[in-house]
Amino acid sequence: MRVRSSSRLAVILKLTTLQTLYSTDHPGLKKRDELEDMLEERRRSSDARHALRCYAPAVYKGLAPREVSALRGAVLQSDALQHVIGQVSAECGERRELVQEEAAHLLDEMAHRLRLGTVRFFAYVLSKVFKTLFRSVRVNEEGVQRLQQAIQDHPVVLLPSHRSYMDFLMMSYILYTYDLALPVIAAGMDFMSMKVVGEMLRMSGAFFIRRSFGGDKLYWAVFSEYVKTMLRTGYAPIEFFLEGTRSRTGKSLTPKTGLLNIVMEPFFKGEVFDIHLVPVSISYDRILEESLYARELLGVPKPKETTSGLLKARQILREDYGVMHVYFGHPVSVRSLAQGRVKRSQYNLVPRHIPQRPCLAAQALVGEAAFRLVRLQEQAMVLRPWTLVATLLLQNPDGMDLPVLEEQAAWLRRLALSFGAFLDWPGRTCRPVVGAGLALHKNLARVSGGRVRLAVAETPGVGQTAEELAFDRAVGVLSCASYRNQILHVFIRPALLSVALRTANSSRKDEVYTCFNFLWTVFSNEFILCPGASVQDFEEACYLLGKCCAVQESQQDIVMSEGGHATLAFLRALLDPFLQGYQVVCQYLCKETEENLRENKFVPAARNFALQLILAGTLKCYEALSSDLQKNALAALVQLEAVTKVKV
Repeated sequence: MRVRSSSRLAVILKLTTLQTLYSTDHPGLKKRDELEDMLEERRRSSDARHALRCYAPAVYKGLAPREVSALRGAVLQSDALQHVIGQVSAECGERRELVQEEAAHLLDEMAHRLRLGTVRFFAYVLSKVFKTLFRSVRVNEEGVQRLQQAIQDHPVVLLPSHRSYMDFLMMSYILYTYDLALPVIAAGMDFMSMKVVGEMLRMSGAFFIRRSFGGDKLYWAVFSEYVKTMLRTGYAPIEFFLEGTRSRTGKSLTPKTGLLNIVMEPFFKGEVFDIHLVPVSISYDRILEESLYARELLGVPKPKETTSGLLKARQILREDYGVMHVYFGHPVSVRSLAQGRVKRSQYNLVPRHIPQRPCLAAQALVGEAAFRLVRLQEQAMVLRPWTLVATLLLQNPDGMDLPVLEEQAAWLRRLALSFGAFLDWPGRTCRPVVGAGLALHKNLARVSGGRVRLAVAETPGVGQTAEELAFDRAVGVLSCASYRNQILHVFIRPALLSVALRTANSSRKDEVYTCFNFLWTVFSNEFILCPGASVQDFEEACYLLGKCCAVQESQQDIVMSEGGHATLAFLRALLDPFLQGYQVVCQYLCKETEENLRENKFVPAARNFALQLILAGTLKCYEALSSDLQKNALAALVQLEAVTKVKV
């Protein structure tokens, strides 16, 4: 990486001075489904009877399910794979039979081997586990009914949000419970190291793919043809995570489009009439990997997935993880998305089995669809009161009197609802709700003498160094921030506008928009901001702030209203950790004497720089230690051409 001493970098450095300081339908306008506790019946009846009941799901167009061996043969004998096998054979000078054997080996390594007996075993075990971990698992049954109809009419792709390893287990459990066809799930090769468990996951519908394919043409051909064959034949719903990996921060991650490209291609080539993409929003009262994620963000290596590690994790069964919510969104038709956007006739110019790059229109459509689907996930994410409490505690590190916290939580609840948040708030009063959240998250916040503060150590323990104390504090702060981050999608656009109003030093709408657009660009890797939608996001932010009477808007101007100070100050404080973190990265790059800095050394070096600022007392923001924030800041600087990335 090469640092440019440019005006752009200087502008970003000025972000620190601001510390005081989906584009689809507006969220909240559509009526949301009611949620029902699916564990209620499980607590009243036999888990064994549930697991062994008659399972006869409706399938695509009433077709008889294809055997796994028949699916394997269809993939290996497909014209598309045979074409690539011929190409690889010619390029490598190997006999075609050897390349064919290699393709068969790759498919066997990858493919699922669904066995109903294994599914029943998981249904029994998971019933026990989920009833122990969660007070309730609330599902929108209307969404399940929509999914059941969609599976019968069209090939279906399930796209859940990804916050925990529990996500894909719960998805299969729900579909089995409601007698829907079980999904075939894309899983990372990491699970293959779990000897017994890995094979059991394969027999319950998981297929395993490498994290990256590199330039392996044969592997890509086997993988894509495997997925497309299942899709074309309606073999089973296909499930994968648009974000690619679990979010360690609680925020949605920028979507990956590789697998989405593959599942949409059969429609572009006219091989299916339509494909339905179903966004699924999964949220937790308390995340199982809470402290593990915080440590990973601070540079502690991710533990390797092993069977012995899973057995050691049994202690989590003694913990209370509150309520889990799963919301199945409305199916999104690929045919409707592509109407008037992609000319499918151009795919007729080349035989369908010959691989070809998607046209520019198709690439743009896939990218826009990916962002839209993640936005739909966000809008249907059920939020619990603790997300509001965590937000307030992070903005008040010295603590808050309990009555003040309850009063502020009630105010923030009203603001969030006016912005379209999907809040699950039991009852009408704040005191019991806030108290329940504090009790569930007693590891993150404590009440002492009627005052609530984050549960972080104030002084070093016996034999503890200052660096170790800072690390422990950072774990607590980042764990708490992961819950605040769950609600950021509700506030991010008004928050950007609030900072822009302070930055612009002008009430003229065009000047405020210029500042908004700059901040929007800087944080486009940090939050889900759909490419090319800055004007629409600006208009949405103006509407929301006007709706809550925080600003007054005219044709040319936008100004803070008399009663808008508290709202705008809160929204600016939401962005403050990110502004400080990005400014620290800029400071580090300006002081870095090595012109060519290796990217793999950047995060540890930037984290150490931030740590020294914290130890010196010049930085109070522990979120600046997060590797996720540092990587996003670097991506923003590259996008702004303040830093150049060069392959060496």
